[in-house]
Amino acid sequence: MIRLLNNDTGGRWLIGSLLLAIVLIPVLNALPTSSSLHFPTYSVTLLGKYLTLALLALSVDLVWGYLGILTLGHAAFFALGAYAMGMYLMRQIGDRGVYANAELSDFMVFLDWQELPWFWQGFDQFWVAILMVMLVPAVLAFGFGFLAFRSRVSGVYLSIITQAMTYALMLAFYRNEMGLGGNNGLTDFKDILGYSLQSDHTKMALFIASAVALIIGYLLCRFITNSRAGKVVVAIRDAEQRTRFMGYRVENIKLWVFVFSAMLAGVAGALYVPQVGIINPNEFSPLNSIEVLVWVAVGGRATLYGAAMGAILINYAKSYLTVELPEVWLFVLGGLFVFVTLVLPQGVAGLLKRKGTE
Repeated sequence: MIRLLNNDTGGRWLIGSLLLAIVLIPVLNALPTSSSLHFPTYSVTLLGKYLTLALLALSVDLVWGYLGILTLGHAAFFALGAYAMGMYLMRQIGDRGVYANAELSDFMVFLDWQELPWFWQGFDQFWVAILMVMLVPAVLAFGFGFLAFRSRVSGVYLSIITQAMTYALMLAFYRNEMGLGGNNGLTDFKDILGYSLQSDHTKMALFIASAVALIIGYLLCRFITNSRAGKVVVAIRDAEQRTRFMGYRVENIKLWVFVFSAMLAGVAGALYVPQVGIINPNEFSPLNSIEVLVWVAVGGRATLYGAAMGAILINYAKSYLTVELPEVWLFVLGGLFVFVTLVLPQGVAGLLKRKGTE
Protein backbone atom coordinates (compact mmCIF):
# COMPACT_ATOMS: atom_id res chain seq x y z
CA MET A 1 0.00 0.00 0.00
CA ILE A 2 2.84 2.40 0.84
CA ARG A 3 4.34 1.90 -2.62
CA LEU A 4 0.99 2.69 -4.26
CA LEU A 5 0.80 5.99 -2.40
CA ASN A 6 4.30 7.19 -3.28
CA ASN A 7 4.11 10.70 -4.75
CA ASP A 8 0.40 10.77 -3.90
CA THR A 9 0.04 13.28 -1.10
CA GLY A 10 -3.68 13.71 -1.74
CA GLY A 11 -4.26 9.97 -1.60
CA ARG A 12 -2.37 9.67 1.69
CA TRP A 13 -4.47 12.47 3.16
CA LEU A 14 -7.68 10.85 1.93
CA ILE A 15 -6.88 7.39 3.28
CA GLY A 16 -5.50 8.83 6.52
CA SER A 17 -8.69 10.85 7.01
CA LEU A 18 -10.85 7.80 6.36
CA LEU A 19 -8.87 5.66 8.82
CA LEU A 20 -9.10 8.42 11.41
CA ALA A 21 -12.87 8.67 10.83
CA ILE A 22 -13.26 4.89 11.25
CA VAL A 23 -11.59 5.12 14.65
CA LEU A 24 -12.85 8.49 15.87
CA ILE A 25 -16.49 8.68 14.78
CA PRO A 26 -17.65 5.55 16.66
CA VAL A 27 -16.03 6.99 19.80
CA LEU A 28 -17.71 10.38 19.36
CA ASN A 29 -21.03 8.71 18.56
CA ALA A 30 -20.84 6.74 21.83
CA LEU A 31 -20.54 9.93 23.90
CA PRO A 32 -23.65 11.17 25.73
CA THR A 33 -25.96 13.29 23.59
CA SER A 34 -25.46 16.13 26.05
CA SER A 35 -21.75 16.29 25.17
CA SER A 36 -20.63 18.98 22.72
CA LEU A 37 -18.40 16.37 21.05
CA HIS A 38 -21.24 13.91 20.42
CA PHE A 39 -21.51 12.87 16.75
CA PRO A 40 -25.20 12.07 16.08
CA THR A 41 -26.25 8.86 14.33
CA TYR A 42 -28.08 10.87 11.66
CA SER A 43 -24.77 12.47 10.69
CA VAL A 44 -23.09 9.04 10.65
CA THR A 45 -25.62 7.82 8.06
CA LEU A 46 -25.27 11.04 6.05
CA LEU A 47 -21.48 10.75 6.00
CA GLY A 48 -21.76 7.08 5.01
CA LYS A 49 -23.93 8.12 2.06
CA TYR A 50 -21.33 10.71 1.02
CA LEU A 51 -18.63 8.02 1.05
CA THR A 52 -20.64 5.75 -1.25
CA LEU A 53 -21.07 8.66 -3.66
CA ALA A 54 -17.33 9.31 -3.43
CA LEU A 55 -16.76 5.71 -4.54
CA LEU A 56 -19.07 6.35 -7.50
CA ALA A 57 -17.08 9.48 -8.36
CA LEU A 58 -13.89 7.41 -8.18
CA SER A 59 -15.26 4.99 -10.78
CA VAL A 60 -16.17 7.86 -13.10
CA ASP A 61 -12.76 9.52 -12.69
CA LEU A 62 -11.05 6.29 -13.73
CA VAL A 63 -13.00 6.27 -17.00
CA TRP A 64 -13.20 10.00 -17.69
CA GLY A 65 -10.01 11.30 -16.12
CA TYR A 66 -7.62 8.53 -17.15
CA LEU A 67 -9.26 6.82 -20.12
CA GLY A 68 -10.79 9.96 -21.62
CA ILE A 69 -14.33 8.61 -21.99
CA LEU A 70 -16.95 11.18 -20.99
CA THR A 71 -19.52 8.74 -19.65
CA LEU A 72 -23.09 9.88 -19.02
CA GLY A 73 -24.31 6.45 -18.01
CA HIS A 74 -22.59 5.49 -14.76
CA ALA A 75 -25.82 6.17 -12.87
CA ALA A 76 -27.09 2.97 -14.53
CA PHE A 77 -24.32 0.82 -13.03
CA PHE A 78 -24.80 2.48 -9.64
CA ALA A 79 -28.56 1.87 -9.76
CA LEU A 80 -28.20 -1.77 -10.87
CA GLY A 81 -25.92 -2.50 -7.92
CA ALA A 82 -28.38 -0.72 -5.68
CA TYR A 83 -31.32 -2.74 -7.02
CA ALA A 84 -29.42 -6.00 -6.48
CA MET A 85 -28.89 -5.11 -2.82
CA GLY A 86 -32.47 -3.82 -2.57
CA MET A 87 -33.80 -7.17 -3.77
CA TYR A 88 -31.86 -8.95 -1.02
CA LEU A 89 -33.19 -6.50 1.58
CA MET A 90 -36.75 -6.99 0.33
CA ARG A 91 -36.43 -10.77 0.68
CA GLN A 92 -35.36 -10.27 4.30
CA ILE A 93 -38.70 -8.64 5.16
CA GLY A 94 -40.50 -11.99 5.00
CA ASP A 95 -43.96 -11.92 6.57
CA ARG A 96 -43.36 -8.55 8.27
CA GLY A 97 -44.76 -6.67 5.26
CA VAL A 98 -48.18 -5.05 5.05
CA TYR A 99 -49.73 -8.17 3.49
CA ALA A 100 -47.77 -10.59 5.71
CA ASN A 101 -46.71 -12.72 2.75
CA ALA A 102 -43.47 -14.55 3.50
CA GLU A 103 -42.66 -15.23 -0.16
CA LEU A 104 -43.89 -12.20 -2.12
CA SER A 105 -43.09 -8.54 -1.51
CA ASP A 106 -45.95 -6.14 -0.81
CA PHE A 107 -45.93 -4.63 -4.31
CA MET A 108 -46.16 -8.13 -5.82
CA VAL A 109 -49.19 -8.99 -3.68
CA PHE A 110 -50.77 -5.63 -4.56
CA LEU A 111 -50.30 -6.38 -8.27
CA ASP A 112 -51.83 -9.85 -7.73
CA TRP A 113 -48.69 -11.78 -8.61
CA GLN A 114 -49.02 -15.46 -7.75
CA GLU A 115 -45.38 -16.49 -7.58
CA LEU A 116 -41.93 -15.04 -7.17
CA PRO A 117 -40.35 -14.00 -10.53
CA TRP A 118 -37.48 -16.23 -11.64
CA PHE A 119 -34.90 -13.44 -11.39
CA TRP A 120 -35.72 -12.96 -7.70
CA GLN A 121 -34.69 -16.52 -6.93
CA GLY A 122 -31.63 -16.76 -4.68
CA PHE A 123 -31.78 -13.19 -3.45
CA ASP A 124 -32.61 -14.37 0.03
CA GLN A 125 -28.89 -15.28 0.22
CA PHE A 126 -26.45 -12.45 0.92
CA TRP A 127 -23.66 -13.97 -1.17
CA VAL A 128 -25.94 -14.12 -4.21
CA ALA A 129 -26.80 -10.44 -3.79
CA ILE A 130 -23.12 -9.48 -3.48
CA LEU A 131 -22.30 -11.49 -6.59
CA MET A 132 -25.10 -9.81 -8.55
CA VAL A 133 -24.06 -6.36 -7.27
CA MET A 134 -20.84 -6.74 -9.27
CA LEU A 135 -21.90 -9.17 -11.99
CA VAL A 136 -24.97 -7.35 -13.35
CA PRO A 137 -23.22 -3.97 -13.91
CA ALA A 138 -20.19 -5.84 -15.30
CA VAL A 139 -22.31 -7.76 -17.83
CA LEU A 140 -24.08 -4.59 -18.98
CA ALA A 141 -20.78 -2.70 -19.24
CA PHE A 142 -19.17 -5.59 -21.13
CA GLY A 143 -22.03 -5.88 -23.62
CA PHE A 144 -22.28 -2.14 -24.17
CA GLY A 145 -18.52 -1.59 -24.26
CA PHE A 146 -17.85 -4.53 -26.57
CA LEU A 147 -20.25 -3.17 -29.19
CA ALA A 148 -19.29 0.49 -28.78
CA PHE A 149 -15.51 0.12 -28.63
CA ARG A 150 -15.35 -2.48 -31.39
CA SER A 151 -17.30 -0.06 -33.57
CA ARG A 152 -14.80 2.66 -32.56
CA VAL A 153 -17.54 4.96 -31.33
CA SER A 154 -15.91 7.77 -29.38
CA GLY A 155 -16.21 11.38 -28.30
CA VAL A 156 -19.58 13.03 -28.00
CA TYR A 157 -21.27 10.13 -29.84
CA LEU A 158 -20.22 7.69 -27.14
CA SER A 159 -21.40 10.10 -24.44
CA ILE A 160 -24.82 10.36 -26.07
CA ILE A 161 -25.10 6.57 -26.35
CA THR A 162 -24.26 6.08 -22.66
CA GLN A 163 -26.90 8.67 -21.80
CA ALA A 164 -29.44 6.89 -23.99
CA MET A 165 -28.61 3.58 -22.28
CA THR A 166 -29.31 4.85 -18.77
CA TYR A 167 -32.45 6.70 -19.91
CA ALA A 168 -33.81 3.53 -21.56
CA LEU A 169 -33.16 1.58 -18.35
CA MET A 170 -34.93 4.25 -16.32
CA LEU A 171 -38.04 3.98 -18.50
CA ALA A 172 -37.94 0.19 -18.31
CA PHE A 173 -37.65 0.13 -14.52
CA TYR A 174 -40.66 2.44 -14.20
CA ARG A 175 -42.84 -0.35 -15.60
CA ASN A 176 -44.59 -2.59 -13.07
CA GLU A 177 -44.09 -5.51 -15.46
CA MET A 178 -40.37 -5.45 -14.67
CA GLY A 179 -41.18 -6.85 -11.22
CA LEU A 180 -38.98 -4.35 -9.39
CA GLY A 181 -41.52 -2.08 -7.74
CA GLY A 182 -42.23 0.21 -10.69
CA ASN A 183 -42.40 3.92 -9.90
CA ASN A 184 -42.16 3.36 -6.13
CA GLY A 185 -39.11 1.12 -6.35
CA LEU A 186 -37.98 -0.99 -3.40
CA THR A 187 -38.28 0.31 0.17
CA ASP A 188 -39.43 -0.45 3.73
CA PHE A 189 -36.29 -2.50 4.41
CA LYS A 190 -36.08 -4.13 7.84
CA ASP A 191 -32.67 -5.68 8.37
CA ILE A 192 -29.43 -6.84 6.79
CA LEU A 193 -27.68 -10.07 7.76
CA GLY A 194 -30.14 -10.36 10.64
CA TYR A 195 -29.34 -6.90 12.08
CA SER A 196 -31.98 -4.17 12.19
CA LEU A 197 -31.30 -1.27 9.83
CA GLN A 198 -32.78 1.05 12.46
CA SER A 199 -30.12 0.09 14.97
CA ASP A 200 -27.38 2.63 15.67
CA HIS A 201 -24.81 -0.18 15.60
CA THR A 202 -25.93 -1.27 12.12
CA LYS A 203 -25.75 2.29 10.83
CA MET A 204 -22.25 2.62 12.23
CA ALA A 205 -21.23 -0.68 10.63
CA LEU A 206 -22.54 0.51 7.26
CA PHE A 207 -20.57 3.73 7.62
CA ILE A 208 -17.39 1.78 8.37
CA ALA A 209 -18.09 -0.58 5.45
CA SER A 210 -18.47 2.45 3.16
CA ALA A 211 -15.18 3.92 4.37
CA VAL A 212 -13.36 0.61 3.92
CA ALA A 213 -14.87 0.16 0.44
CA LEU A 214 -13.69 3.65 -0.53
CA ILE A 215 -10.16 2.89 0.70
CA ILE A 216 -10.05 -0.42 -1.19
CA GLY A 217 -11.56 1.16 -4.29
CA TYR A 218 -9.02 3.96 -4.20
CA LEU A 219 -6.09 1.55 -3.83
CA LEU A 220 -7.36 -0.63 -6.69
CA CYS A 221 -7.74 2.41 -8.96
CA ARG A 222 -4.31 3.63 -7.90
CA PHE A 223 -2.86 0.18 -8.66
CA ILE A 224 -4.35 0.31 -12.16
CA THR A 225 -3.17 3.84 -12.93
CA ASN A 226 0.34 3.14 -11.59
CA SER A 227 0.76 -0.09 -13.55
CA ARG A 228 2.17 -0.45 -17.05
CA ALA A 229 -1.37 -0.99 -18.28
CA GLY A 230 -2.30 2.29 -16.60
CA LYS A 231 0.33 4.10 -18.65
CA VAL A 232 -1.26 2.64 -21.77
CA VAL A 233 -4.68 3.82 -20.55
CA VAL A 234 -3.37 7.40 -20.30
CA ALA A 235 -1.74 7.03 -23.72
CA ILE A 236 -5.14 6.04 -25.16
CA ARG A 237 -6.65 9.16 -23.64
CA ASP A 238 -3.97 11.45 -25.07
CA ALA A 239 -3.29 9.81 -28.45
CA GLU A 240 -5.58 6.88 -29.23
CA GLN A 241 -4.60 6.42 -32.86
CA ARG A 242 -0.89 6.51 -32.10
CA THR A 243 -1.36 3.95 -29.32
CA ARG A 244 -3.25 1.70 -31.72
CA PHE A 245 -0.53 2.02 -34.36
CA MET A 246 2.03 0.92 -31.76
CA GLY A 247 0.27 -2.44 -31.62
CA TYR A 248 -1.90 -2.14 -28.50
CA ARG A 249 -5.42 -3.56 -28.58
CA VAL A 250 -7.07 -0.30 -27.62
CA GLU A 251 -10.59 -1.74 -27.64
CA ASN A 252 -9.69 -4.48 -25.16
CA ILE A 253 -8.00 -2.06 -22.76
CA LYS A 254 -10.95 0.32 -22.90
CA LEU A 255 -13.31 -2.57 -22.28
CA TRP A 256 -11.67 -3.97 -19.14
CA VAL A 257 -11.27 -0.52 -17.56
CA PHE A 258 -14.90 0.28 -18.36
CA VAL A 259 -16.09 -3.02 -16.86
CA PHE A 260 -14.02 -2.57 -13.70
CA SER A 261 -15.38 0.96 -13.31
CA ALA A 262 -18.95 -0.35 -13.65
CA MET A 263 -18.33 -2.95 -10.92
CA LEU A 264 -16.99 -0.23 -8.63
CA ALA A 265 -20.13 1.85 -9.26
CA GLY A 266 -22.29 -1.21 -8.50
CA VAL A 267 -20.59 -1.69 -5.12
CA ALA A 268 -21.20 2.00 -4.36
CA GLY A 269 -24.90 1.52 -5.13
CA ALA A 270 -25.11 -1.56 -2.91
CA LEU A 271 -23.70 0.36 0.06
CA TYR A 272 -25.91 3.37 -0.68
CA VAL A 273 -29.28 1.58 -0.51
CA PRO A 274 -29.32 0.29 3.10
CA GLN A 275 -28.25 3.74 4.31
CA VAL A 276 -30.91 5.75 2.47
CA GLY A 277 -33.64 3.10 2.75
CA ILE A 278 -34.98 3.21 -0.80
CA ILE A 279 -34.07 2.59 -4.43
CA ASN A 280 -36.30 3.66 -7.32
CA PRO A 281 -35.93 4.33 -11.07
CA ASN A 282 -35.04 7.99 -10.47
CA GLU A 283 -31.50 6.80 -9.65
CA PHE A 284 -31.12 5.93 -13.36
CA SER A 285 -31.74 9.54 -14.35
CA PRO A 286 -29.12 10.90 -16.77
CA LEU A 287 -29.06 14.03 -14.61
CA ASN A 288 -27.48 11.95 -11.85
CA SER A 289 -24.66 10.91 -14.20
CA ILE A 290 -24.12 14.55 -15.16
CA GLU A 291 -24.01 15.54 -11.50
CA VAL A 292 -21.25 12.97 -10.89
CA LEU A 293 -19.23 14.64 -13.65
CA VAL A 294 -19.57 17.93 -11.79
CA TRP A 295 -18.20 16.29 -8.62
CA VAL A 296 -15.20 14.95 -10.53
CA ALA A 297 -14.58 18.23 -12.36
CA VAL A 298 -14.75 20.27 -9.17
CA GLY A 299 -12.50 17.89 -7.26
CA GLY A 300 -10.04 17.44 -10.11
CA ARG A 301 -9.93 14.98 -13.02
CA ALA A 302 -7.29 12.26 -13.19
CA THR A 303 -6.38 12.59 -9.51
CA LEU A 304 -8.74 10.00 -7.91
CA TYR A 305 -8.56 11.69 -4.51
CA GLY A 306 -9.91 14.88 -6.07
CA ALA A 307 -12.97 13.04 -7.38
CA ALA A 308 -13.70 11.62 -3.92
CA MET A 309 -13.14 15.01 -2.30
CA GLY A 310 -15.40 16.75 -4.82
CA ALA A 311 -18.20 14.23 -4.24
CA ILE A 312 -18.08 14.67 -0.47
CA LEU A 313 -17.89 18.49 -0.56
CA ILE A 314 -20.63 19.01 -3.15
CA ASN A 315 -23.03 16.54 -1.53
CA TYR A 316 -22.49 18.22 1.82
CA ALA A 317 -23.31 21.55 0.18
CA LYS A 318 -26.35 19.94 -1.48
CA SER A 319 -27.63 18.63 1.86
CA TYR A 320 -27.34 22.10 3.35
CA LEU A 321 -28.62 24.20 0.45
CA THR A 322 -31.57 21.96 -0.46
CA VAL A 323 -32.87 22.57 3.07
CA GLU A 324 -31.95 26.22 3.54
CA LEU A 325 -32.24 27.50 -0.06
CA PRO A 326 -33.83 24.72 -2.16
CA GLU A 327 -34.72 26.97 -5.07
CA VAL A 328 -31.11 28.04 -5.74
CA TRP A 329 -29.30 24.70 -5.49
CA LEU A 330 -29.39 23.85 -9.22
CA PHE A 331 -28.15 27.34 -10.10
CA VAL A 332 -25.30 26.93 -7.63
CA LEU A 333 -24.40 23.54 -9.09
CA GLY A 334 -24.45 24.80 -12.67
CA GLY A 335 -22.54 27.95 -11.77
CA LEU A 336 -19.94 25.91 -9.92
CA PHE A 337 -19.36 23.70 -12.96
CA VAL A 338 -18.96 26.72 -15.26
CA PHE A 339 -16.62 28.43 -12.76
CA VAL A 340 -14.40 25.37 -12.41
CA THR A 341 -14.31 24.82 -16.18
CA LEU A 342 -13.21 28.40 -16.85
CA VAL A 343 -11.11 29.24 -13.79
CA LEU A 344 -9.98 25.91 -12.28
CA PRO A 345 -9.71 23.40 -15.14
CA GLN A 346 -7.76 21.04 -12.85
CA GLY A 347 -10.28 21.40 -10.02
CA VAL A 348 -9.62 21.91 -6.34
CA ALA A 349 -6.92 19.22 -6.39
CA GLY A 350 -5.02 21.15 -9.05
CA LEU A 351 -5.29 24.34 -7.01
CA LEU A 352 -3.97 22.61 -3.88
CA LYS A 353 -1.14 21.07 -5.89
CA ARG A 354 -0.10 24.50 -7.21
CA LYS A 355 -0.23 25.98 -3.72
CA GLY A 356 1.95 23.13 -2.44
CA THR A 357 4.65 23.78 -5.05
CA GLU A 358 4.82 27.53 -4.44
